[in-house]
Amino acid sequence: MFNRILNTYKASFAGLSRETWVLSLLVLLNRCGFMAVPFMGLYITQVLHRPESDAGIIISLFGFGAIAGAAAGGKFTDMFGYRPVQIVAALVSGLFFLFFAFVENFTWLCVLAVVISFFSEAFRPANYAAISSYAAPGTETRSYSLNRLAVNIGWAIGVSVGGIIAAFNYKLLFMVEGGVSISVAIAILLFLPYKKTTLSKEEKNQLTDTIRKPWQDIPFIKFLLLSAMFTTCFFMMFRVVPVFYKEVWHLNEALIGFILGINGVMIAVLEMVMISKIENKKSPIFYIVVGVITVSLSFVVLMLPKFIPLVLAVSSIVLFTFGEMLSLPFFNTFVVKRSNEYNRGLYAAGYTLSWSVAQVIGPTSGFYIAEKFGYNVLWISVTGLLLLCACFFSKLKF
Repeated sequence: MFNRILNTYKASFAGLSRETWVLSLLVLLNRCGFMAVPFMGLYITQVLHRPESDAGIIISLFGFGAIAGAAAGGKFTDMFGYRPVQIVAALVSGLFFLFFAFVENFTWLCVLAVVISFFSEAFRPANYAAISSYAAPGTETRSYSLNRLAVNIGWAIGVSVGGIIAAFNYKLLFMVEGGVSISVAIAILLFLPYKKTTLSKEEKNQLTDTIRKPWQDIPFIKFLLLSAMFTTCFFMMFRVVPVFYKEVWHLNEALIGFILGINGVMIAVLEMVMISKIENKKSPIFYIVVGVITVSLSFVVLMLPKFIPLVLAVSSIVLFTFGEMLSLPFFNTFVVKRSNEYNRGLYAAGYTLSWSVAQVIGPTSGFYIAEKFGYNVLWISVTGLLLLCACFFSKLKF
């Protein structure tokens, strides 16, 4: 089984350019350092001793900054190129993360949350442009797949190591993430050249003037609304659930990091093989619906009696991850099918926006409901919303 998976990976990634591999390694390094935000709720509540609602505000401000950063990053990439935007975004976000470790005033924490997330998110559209530029002809899709693999492996490592670091000192999380981000900026400067894109900006503008815009595509607008509903619940698992593990199930930070890290490991090992087996067997909407329902079951597990909380926590994240692997790849398929090579950036921007909005709504509403009504009411609400989301997805025309 392992050899079959290994051979599948070898065949999938053969022939990729050197720059693609270097960029993916840097993305892997960058995501290995992504450990502060998953533990932000715990830092605010356990170290600074502020209520859950304040944790929700801080995390949501990260979402507001991400919305602005994604839009600005795309614009700056068109104006200045993907290489300088990546360097500046990684460098500035890293410096401010270092500063974050020494600030305890809530107002300044709010300001820093917006600034850090602005520059962190500005990195993403520039990174997407870089992947396309560095990809050898005919390897664009596989280059993006390698990048996604790097992201998920990095996530698994980062959140697991983050849990161990948090068990000793939460402030070290911000120092490590800041240091890693600065290192990535320096590595891009040293090891990745700038390459011109095939089309000039004027040529791209002429082409995009003649094609459909995403806001004119009614099925796509419906999809974005459902995507926002789903991802609002999705973010609960990585923002609110860790606090639940700590406060209600009394799991320590190292265990919480291990549990969350299971998500990235499963995706890195299983997703490509699983998707290659089921793709084109049934409608993408079928897999989306099944995936969303499976994610809803992961929140049902959180309402079970806590006889063995570690087993329940692992069961929940495993169900969640299978649901994610079934649904999110086909979310991307929907975006690709509704767009073409000349308007795909606009469609991708709309999809990214739905995630950013959910990042704002999810933690704020989740922490508020948990604080005012209790976690069981929150899990019931999330489960109901996901089942409603699955119902509406089933009626969506692909």
